[in-house]
Amino acid sequence: MNRTILLTLLSLIFFTGCGPKEYPKVNIIPRPYEYWVTDGFIKIDKNSKIVYDGHDTAVGKLAEWLAMILNSRSSGTVQVVQFSEVKSLGNDIVLMTNLNDPLFGEEGYHLRHNNKKTISIQANHAKGVFYGIQSLLQLLPPATAAADQRPDHLAIPAVTIHDKPRFAYRGMHLDVARHFFPVYFVKQYIDLLALYKYNYFHWHLTEDQGWRIEIKSFPKLTEIGSVRKETLIGKGDNPERLYNGQTYGGYYTQDEVREVIAYAQSRFITIIPEIEMPGHAMAALASYPNLGCTGGPYEVATRWGVFEDVYCTTDEVFQFQEQVLSEVIDLFPGPYVHIGGDEVPKTRWKACKKCQSRMKQEGLKDEHELQSYFIRRISAFLASRGKRLIGWDEILEGGLAADATVMSWRGVTGGIEAARMGHDVIMTPGSHCYFDHYQHDPSTEPLAIGGLTMLSKVYSFEPVPEELNQQEARHIIGAQANVWTEYLPTPDKITYMILPRMAALAEVLWSPAEKKDWTGFYDRLPWHLEYYESRGLNYSKAVNNPMLIRKPAPDGGYWYSAQSEIPDAIIHYSLDGTAADSASPVMPDSLLVNKGVEVKLFVYRKQSKPEQ
Repeated sequence: MNRTILLTLLSLIFFTGCGPKEYPKVNIIPRPYEYWVTDGFIKIDKNSKIVYDGHDTAVGKLAEWLAMILNSRSSGTVQVVQFSEVKSLGNDIVLMTNLNDPLFGEEGYHLRHNNKKTISIQANHAKGVFYGIQSLLQLLPPATAAADQRPDHLAIPAVTIHDKPRFAYRGMHLDVARHFFPVYFVKQYIDLLALYKYNYFHWHLTEDQGWRIEIKSFPKLTEIGSVRKETLIGKGDNPERLYNGQTYGGYYTQDEVREVIAYAQSRFITIIPEIEMPGHAMAALASYPNLGCTGGPYEVATRWGVFEDVYCTTDEVFQFQEQVLSEVIDLFPGPYVHIGGDEVPKTRWKACKKCQSRMKQEGLKDEHELQSYFIRRISAFLASRGKRLIGWDEILEGGLAADATVMSWRGVTGGIEAARMGHDVIMTPGSHCYFDHYQHDPSTEPLAIGGLTMLSKVYSFEPVPEELNQQEARHIIGAQANVWTEYLPTPDKITYMILPRMAALAEVLWSPAEKKDWTGFYDRLPWHLEYYESRGLNYSKAVNNPMLIRKPAPDGGYWYSAQSEIPDAIIHYSLDGTAADSASPVMPDSLLVNKGVEVKLFVYRKQSKPEQ
């Protein structure tokens, strides 16, 4: 049956009409902790300066960076000067780390205007200044004009903002092992994290399908492990799997890793490297077969899924892991190393004499405790090097190392259990935080792994479960979205899946829970969609498209229903082949339609003006 959805958004006439586009004065995502809007604007022009305290070199670098951005958006040239060199302030921007308010921590800031003249961003730390700059930039028009069309000044709304994050950990993940992404795109990804005030980037560097980081002690990890002979085509869910027959590979040199780390640090983002163990190890086993229970032969995986071959539990394996992790630790300055720990079949361990001997030697009753032994031993090594271990919630099985942090992905149950045990928890349940899921009707969307996680569902996420008491809830340090790339082979596919869903999660993690409001978020979203557009970023428009749901009816027809994420939306429909409009019937909860009939939809939003 041919199904056509016709969408007309009268609600967005304020944003897409013939005249200049208008937005709410405060389009900031994530929504600030508190803010006040005053009539009028502050004009930044060729006479304006960015003024900073010369004693803080980090803020000086931010001043130069902000000037570069502002100068790319207007025909004027904003100068950067130290506060000690300024005799008086005009239409200027002042960046200072003199807030001296412990309630706003290292990441909070105040953004103020002085009689609609001077804008100041004050914070306790350069991190807060950086986040204040991100908010300031979202007060400007989203698009950058061509060089010969840039205005002679920039008008910034007169607002006062007091802002600080709700959670200490605000993360985004990227799997570069199933599909490899070049350094330029990893930097672009980091820029998007910075835009939305994320502070952790979880870099998934090793997998069955590829080892993506240079380890000088074990060169075969990249010589062999970074290359697979071919890749599965499509889902591969029929018995006759099809492959493309094309060699695929790629990895980051240690110099490239340092380059990315430095780039992230300049945006106050900490990178967490993930080196998978004891499962998801086929690329490493193909490189060094002695690390497996059978001795191989192994090959870098060409399809997706979980494989029975995992690391053995011999001293040789632990020596390998410690050497690999030593090089990783020397590269990454952050406090965490992620070791995976998920999806570890026990088949090989059960049949392995060396693993069974290890169990007997250590007094372990089963293979689950053997996995726990593996994790605890790695955790102890990381602790000896001043690092903390993070793992997926499977690391709870068989007991958990005392200082381990748990990422709860199989729902929130693992996170609840870990928090009650006194462990820090990062919530990342597949129900809300897996951005490789579809975000609209799969029949209209690019291929994805499955599931349905619409923008409004991401926004509805609450990281702290009601089951936890106040003391236990303190162990929920934040949340993270995961981007697995089995079906996302290109940068455009990645940005399509994360934009604008990462904006929704950013608001969940930064803004006060009691101030979350889907309508307000939706009204601020058009600025961001135009921002993506102006920068050539592929993104999803699913939030503005109604979804038609069809179920077979007993008489051979279909029952149809429709849903929309647009606040206060009224959905109209037509069945006669003509376009639906506001005079068409309103879509009921369920509509019986004969086979072969085309359903067209029209969405109208009851709204008079955007929120100010």
